[in-house]
Amino acid sequence: MRLEIPTSAERFGANLFYKVQKIYELDGGHGVDSEFESRYHVIQQIPYERIHEIEKDLAIVIPVKDERLRLLEGVLCGIPHDCLPIILSNSKSEPIDRFRMERSMVDTFCRYAKKKYIIAHQRSPEIARLFLEGGYPHLIDEEGLVRHGKAEGMLAGIALANLAGKKYVGFIDSDNYFPGAVFEYVRIFSAGLSQGKTPYSMVRIQWHSKPKIVENDLFFAKWGRVSRITNQYLNQFLGHFTGYETEVLRTGNAGEHALSMPLALSLDYSTGFSVETHHFVSMMEKFGGVMPAPFPEIMKSGVEIFQIESRNPHLHEVAKGDDHINEMIEYSLSVLWHSAICPANLKTEISTELNRLKIIRKNASPVKLRQYPVLSDIDFEAAGRTIDWSQHGNYIPA
Repeated sequence: MRLEIPTSAERFGANLFYKVQKIYELDGGHGVDSEFESRYHVIQQIPYERIHEIEKDLAIVIPVKDERLRLLEGVLCGIPHDCLPIILSNSKSEPIDRFRMERSMVDTFCRYAKKKYIIAHQRSPEIARLFLEGGYPHLIDEEGLVRHGKAEGMLAGIALANLAGKKYVGFIDSDNYFPGAVFEYVRIFSAGLSQGKTPYSMVRIQWHSKPKIVENDLFFAKWGRVSRITNQYLNQFLGHFTGYETEVLRTGNAGEHALSMPLALSLDYSTGFSVETHHFVSMMEKFGGVMPAPFPEIMKSGVEIFQIESRNPHLHEVAKGDDHINEMIEYSLSVLWHSAICPANLKTEISTELNRLKIIRKNASPVKLRQYPVLSDIDFEAAGRTIDWSQHGNYIPA
């Protein structure tokens, strides 16, 4: 891949937020072109060999809930062969067992492709026991199973990726219509992670565009309603501490993102549609220097956040209506409002915005969401003993 060198950035404590990088070639070629060795060159080449090294250590978590099987198959088709797909399903079992259908399709596809994989149902007793035996009961509900929700499935995916020995973990939604876009996302993950100069790095994708039909014509919108609002207040949050107005954060709701495993295990997580926005909040709280640092080694090494704009348009399942959009907005802004370091004037602005959008009443507070502590608290050695891979093979039974 050939893309811009990440030069301009905003620093907040140990966090380094790079501005969005532009891709010039999706395939940068084999070997290293000597032209790019110049320190004055603004474009860098990341050769295929380096990307391949990352992909061998990269797990791609795909949260699924009652998705069309052909869509899921297309997503699997777009994942490079050496990556490990981990499918976390929360699909219904009645009146039709959707998970059985998903497992059958994934098994057939990966058998034909000679591809390793893991598929599990989020609500399986084995997944719950993994967390309980590992001393992490926070995800478990009153039924003794992992709670419903995409964020909870993502956390289960991180745990499985770590147990599988992967150094990196990425996330891709299962409702993507273009396998080529999925392929590009994973290559962006690998290219971004290869730039890291610290063990703690994250890559977040800014979509090139989201096509939609407007008056019978295809319109390539740059920003969605949720992203526009979330990014605005995230940048105000950051600017409060740096003292400078900024627009550097463009990926507040990036569902397609990847992390190095040490960073993934060191962040707090928030449930619902807030999980991606909460990444920024957690990094600012833990590594911004405003609050006591729980991980001194991370403060010394630093955290790098790369934002890269894709070339493929992002076409996914149709929008689910205004109620869904409003819920996403409230959840995203809620984690900012309830942050321990959120300034009072920003809280007022967020409340005013949510009231203007008729999401909350005047003088009301945004919903307070359930949060989960760092996954490094898990005893992974004990957790790993709960799954007999020799018996279950590539899947964990529901």
